[in-house]
Amino acid sequence: MTLVKFNNEKNGVRNYSPFNDLFDSFFRDSYYNDSTLNKVPAVNIFEAEEAYTIEVAAPGLKKENFKLQLEKNVLKISAEKATETENDNRKVTRKEFSYNAFARSFTLPETVDFAKIDAKYEDGVLYVTVGKKEEAKIQSREIAIS
Repeated sequence: MTLVKFNNEKNGVRNYSPFNDLFDSFFRDSYYNDSTLNKVPAVNIFEAEEAYTIEVAAPGLKKENFKLQLEKNVLKISAEKATETENDNRKVTRKEFSYNAFARSFTLPETVDFAKIDAKYEDGVLYVTVGKKEEAKIQSREIAIS
């Protein structure tokens, strides 16, 4: 199933009316705007001689929230976190909770040693180190000119 965002513009021209803007802003809940629904953490990927490092910026999570799976040559990193605020001292008129989840997949090259994959979560960043096979490591030597 594919979700498609409704677009009220015809032929790229928006009907500008003060009433449209007023009602749009009145009925729009800031929690459900596009910036919160489409959050996927930023990723940095580095290659060194010995390994690849994937850094996933995911502050506010715990290491228990993450799940790492390896299927063939695809590494899938996902996380889920549900929070609920509750006040038992008062009659509840509004109760808010949130649910955050994301999943990122990375196709690993053939040079990866699948037995050498480690992960740690520190200071809001998940660090995944993916080791390389011995024959894939960069070997340097000086070549004599004859």
